[in-house]
Amino acid sequence: MDSDGVALCARFSLATNRLQYCGPSDAEPDLYAAITRGERVAEARRALERFEALHPYLAALGAASGRDPFDREVVEAYWLGNRLLDDFSPEEFRRLLDALVRRGLPRSAAARLAAHLPSTTPPCHVFHVAFVGVGEVTGHVETTMRNMEQCRPAWATVTAVDGSRLRCRGPTLRLEGGRLRVDGEAESEHAFDPRILPTVRPGASIALHWNHPALELSAGQLSNLTAYTGRALAAANEALPSLRALS
Repeated sequence: MDSDGVALCARFSLATNRLQYCGPSDAEPDLYAAITRGERVAEARRALERFEALHPYLAALGAASGRDPFDREVVEAYWLGNRLLDDFSPEEFRRLLDALVRRGLPRSAAARLAAHLPSTTPPCHVFHVAFVGVGEVTGHVETTMRNMEQCRPAWATVTAVDGSRLRCRGPTLRLEGGRLRVDGEAESEHAFDPRILPTVRPGASIALHWNHPALELSAGQLSNLTAYTGRALAAANEALPSLRALS
């Protein structure tokens, strides 16, 4: 078992589980233990396997690359982006949509998406947010621009650390001229857990998910997150006009 991969996945899954958007209702203690103490990793993995939209993506990426779904590189591909996304085909994404149907995605929605796939289909979280839609699998969250901004793995620079709060600056998701893009700079403030980000300092780059500071990003991770977010949004934008015409 790749304990690093499980812990990394738990970092991004903790916030949505606390909000009761995804996963089993009793998962939080196991996720937190895996993140902060490297304990209860097997239990955390079993809980993450029950996250409705998450696990089909990890399983598909693992199968495509010959890796375990919780291999750290697989988990990074899904949440932050990396080379494992590059050769994932539209046909593989159609099979992924079938797996999402088994987890709760309405069959009619899956058929509509499958009929209008873009030419590239990177199976990462921001593509799921932009193309499949926030909450489309569970029905627990409405797909709005505000929720899309909350749900995408966002990057920001820490400008100040004040007790248990971080002040940050980073770009935001916008819809302009019918196209999604991440740009500009906005100030934000977030509560953080020093046990999850024990070394965070002003100037650090962090990843946010549902306002939760999940991870201090290395330079390589930040580069991947910005680059693959751009690719994922470009792919979603390719398909959005035809999808809107049917709505």
